[in-house]
Amino acid sequence: MEVQDPAQLKSQVSFSTPVQIRFSDIDGYLHVNNGVYFSYFEHARAVFLYQVCGWNVMTIGTVVGRIEIDYLRPVHLEDQVEVLVKCTRIGNSSFDLEQYLIGTDSKGEARVFAKCKCVMVSVDMKTMKPVSVPEEYRVKLANS
Repeated sequence: MEVQDPAQLKSQVSFSTPVQIRFSDIDGYLHVNNGVYFSYFEHARAVFLYQVCGWNVMTIGTVVGRIEIDYLRPVHLEDQVEVLVKCTRIGNSSFDLEQYLIGTDSKGEARVFAKCKCVMVSVDMKTMKPVSVPEEYRVKLANS
């Protein structure tokens, strides 16, 4: 897998949110446990949908249909990280978000730590059944 340049990614993706690494995120190998990456990406998706789309999850929610993560480098407690998020596909009831965990390591070097692809599905919150992505969110996703 080709590791992308963090500066290039940052210039191509307009949304980012910082992530605070907590001491409890660190495992016995002295780096962030692989399962914690899911939480970092989940947090970034939620912030993206709220800030970029104004998504009201009380009427039309979103659930994860599929998620995959490529771990490229370990994250350590001293690293400074942020998550980039962009929409890469919009279907009828689903859409794809591409996410990158980037930042600087303890030596100040720019790094791409992980890449995530997540298929999100729009659901009616009363029935929990898939529904079409509302037009107002579709437009905002397409422009993200």
